[in-house]
Amino acid sequence: MISRARSLIPDLSPRPFDDDAADEPFDLSRDARNVAPIVWLIGKVQSGKSSIIRVMTDSSAAEIGSGFKACTRTARVFDFPDEVPILRFLDTRGLGEVSYDPAEDMNLAERQAHLLLVTMRAMDPRQNDVIAVVNAVRRRHPDWPIVVAQTTLHEGYAPGAGHVIPYPFSAAKNDEPPTPELPQDLTRSLAFQRTLFKDVPGRGRIVFCPIDFTLPEDGLSPADYGMDALAEALVSVAPQAMTAALSAIPVLVNDRFARIAEPIVLGHAMAAAGSDLVPVAGAVAVGAVQTQLLRRLGQIYGVTWDRRTMAEFAAALGGGVVAKTLTGFGLRQLAKLIPVYGQTAAAAASAVMSFAVTYAVGKAAMYFLHRRRFGLTGMEGVAATYQQSLREALRLAKERKLQPKPAERAS
Repeated sequence: MISRARSLIPDLSPRPFDDDAADEPFDLSRDARNVAPIVWLIGKVQSGKSSIIRVMTDSSAAEIGSGFKACTRTARVFDFPDEVPILRFLDTRGLGEVSYDPAEDMNLAERQAHLLLVTMRAMDPRQNDVIAVVNAVRRRHPDWPIVVAQTTLHEGYAPGAGHVIPYPFSAAKNDEPPTPELPQDLTRSLAFQRTLFKDVPGRGRIVFCPIDFTLPEDGLSPADYGMDALAEALVSVAPQAMTAALSAIPVLVNDRFARIAEPIVLGHAMAAAGSDLVPVAGAVAVGAVQTQLLRRLGQIYGVTWDRRTMAEFAAALGGGVVAKTLTGFGLRQLAKLIPVYGQTAAAAASAVMSFAVTYAVGKAAMYFLHRRRFGLTGMEGVAATYQQSLREALRLAKERKLQPKPAERAS
């Protein structure tokens, strides 16, 4: 099981940082959305899709409600986080109520690496419309994985009964749930829903995860029953290009500062890649994205990027001479002064390198700011974190095929 920290976090609303941050020639949200992977939620109305997003992203119901945006005639999208999305949740509406053609939503979803997250109320056997959409998607994309969340388990409990602890369910395809403690009707319904997928075409994995996400006032504890299993199921079947985004969601990050910082770093890296996919001055836009990233990380960790802090960060990355020079420049010059990083950033003409460098410097800054905040000495790990993260990001970027085609670059 994955442990989670549910700590109070500081106010992280954007605040002014430096004068040259105004009129930045890029759009963080737009650029990140260009490359953010999509989790496609397919299920009937009131089957628990919004509850899954609420628990996974640690957002309130009000934030989820106001965060959804219509993107097609039959679907809406929720970006997480909104400022620099690393994941987009595509919610198909109205299944089971009106006739639905998945073609338009499929055209949107298939632009980025993603998976299907199917939601079914555990006691609802009428899932013909849902299975029809799943079949249509898998005929077109046979390798897409599917996670089936069987929700609202408590609707099948005996009066006054609570959840079975520890969590007893198997995620294996078509397994009979080993739950003798559950009412027979609930056990049979869970097993029946699994049989609905036996004829789904394609080669992608299908895993099942019974869950029950409620509100604290509902009196069922834990309120996020099965969240660990769902998170593990998503990470286990997701394409490699999506695992970094899934691993950065709050439910999978223990440290309270890192829970906020991880998606911020990945989101800015995606924005940097996205900015390099449009006909703008790539190096300028990417440098602005990186400046904004460092600014936000400083806010998260409560550390001010003054001249001394910038000099220490540059020195930790390996620039003794740079540390002396940096004090006379603003934060926006950081990319030009740090050895290796500065050289690669200056040459960041590809979306792959823009993504990788931004990700690596963000991860190195997280390491640096964490130690700085808590008064820890020894910054030897900063350079190692940068190099390791750069290698990881290059691999991720190439898997995500962030490099635009020549025709796209010239358009």
